[in-house]
Amino acid sequence: MGSRPALGNVAILAFCQAMMMSGASLLISSSALVGRQIAENPSLATVPLGLQFLATMLTALPASLLMARIGRRAGFSLGAAMGLLGALLCVTAVLWGNFWLFCAGALCVGVFNGFGQLFRFAAVEAVPASWNSRAVSWVLAGGVLAAFIGPNLARLGQHWLDQPFAGSFAGLIVLYVLALLALSRLRMPRPVVPENPEPERPMSEVFRQPLMLLAVFSAVVAYGLMNLVMTATPLAMADRGMPFGEAAHVIQWHILGMFLPSFFTGNLIGRLGVRPVMTLGALLIGACLLVNISGQLGGHFFWALLLLGVGWNFLFIGATSLLTTTYRPSEKARVQGINDLLVFGTVACSAILSSSLLEGLGWVALNLAGLPVVGLVLLGLVWSAMHARAGLRAQGGEA
Repeated sequence: MGSRPALGNVAILAFCQAMMMSGASLLISSSALVGRQIAENPSLATVPLGLQFLATMLTALPASLLMARIGRRAGFSLGAAMGLLGALLCVTAVLWGNFWLFCAGALCVGVFNGFGQLFRFAAVEAVPASWNSRAVSWVLAGGVLAAFIGPNLARLGQHWLDQPFAGSFAGLIVLYVLALLALSRLRMPRPVVPENPEPERPMSEVFRQPLMLLAVFSAVVAYGLMNLVMTATPLAMADRGMPFGEAAHVIQWHILGMFLPSFFTGNLIGRLGVRPVMTLGALLIGACLLVNISGQLGGHFFWALLLLGVGWNFLFIGATSLLTTTYRPSEKARVQGINDLLVFGTVACSAILSSSLLEGLGWVALNLAGLPVVGLVLLGLVWSAMHARAGLRAQGGEA
């Protein structure tokens, strides 16, 4: 593919990432309030959000395998159509006051999110290998738009229709229609089987590779710890008597921290290498945990989540870039799907457990528990760097 079509494809994928993340952030912002409003039992208020994460997790592998057969454009369009159906169900459910229909809508939105998590891998396929990390960064940069669109759509659309938040989900219909229109312009080729392809290895062999294990474990830790601390922070702030507006401000800057660095993370990886950028990301996540442990004032929460967002960006984009170097073309569908199944399975668990962990352990202990996990990532990165240097020295000696 020429550079212009490749960059056009990346731009389309980044736009669709923004639309997909806007829907996810809208549900994060409003689904618990909607659930409390229409559920017979208020304790069920967070079930729709949990179903969204569950659907994302369960869709990851089937979506990847399906697109290996029908191509990226058809697969992503199917996912966006499911999201559109979900938005329609959510509007209807809120207007009718039907909680379980709202759950079905959230489930469909989660299916779109499962397909959409593969936007970053599709971007890698659209550019030369030397631009892989930049392509991942540019697609994830679409989340910057989502940081403004999703929460503001929840806030401004709250009173557009008769029932609170029905207008917000009506706005989401428009976003998903725009995503479908953009995907109609996607011009990625259908998967082509090479003349002499390398044979596909058993997944047990693929996932025993040290670099594969490091990439997957780093992605799981980056997303799992980030989501755990992010979802627990508004509850911890409420426990300290801080208003919702202050928590919303902290979350918005956290989301910007997650996605704004994407404009330069790829270039940083190209200049410094993937391991140093991943190491910096792990250190920033560790710094977030230490800030949370050190105090519980508004400034502590703000700076901790900002550090967490930037650290997630460096570690997750680095892990994705590293992952793409560990599998053969014939293995990509299953590897990408299994990777995202593990990542978003962890995210779903962290979302479900964050409240009970906060209640059971307390804020300081919850953050302390994350430090050894970050330490394991750092140890893996140090070991990998030392192993890579030893390999280079051995090659130099042979030469």
